[in-house]
Amino acid sequence: MPTLQRRQLVGHDILLARHGNHISTMRVDRAAGRVVAYLDDGSVDSAPNLISPALRMPDTLRSVLREDWKFLATVCAASFGMAGMVFAAAVAIAVCDPGMTEMLPSFAAYGAY
Repeated sequence: MPTLQRRQLVGHDILLARHGNHISTMRVDRAAGRVVAYLDDGSVDSAPNLISPALRMPDTLRSVLREDWKFLATVCAASFGMAGMVFAAAVAIAVCDPGMTEMLPSFAAYGAY
């Protein structure tokens, strides 16, 4: 079963290999898919976050929700609908005939065998 993993940013590793201790700060440019490093001498360098554009990155919780939100919303709505019907049936049985409420535990006992 696949697990959700934090995505590794290879841009950090590339920039550290290039410049080592001469990096003063780094930031991630998510729109461009790059890591930008500001160096001690005032220059700027950047590196891509992907080794290969065709590489399939591991799923994160955010990517799963982004891709499957319609399915998850449908399952959630169906669960709430089923719970509502069960609750309505229990209330209807209790209100309509109190004798029926006393009979319910005997039905559960027959189903256990």
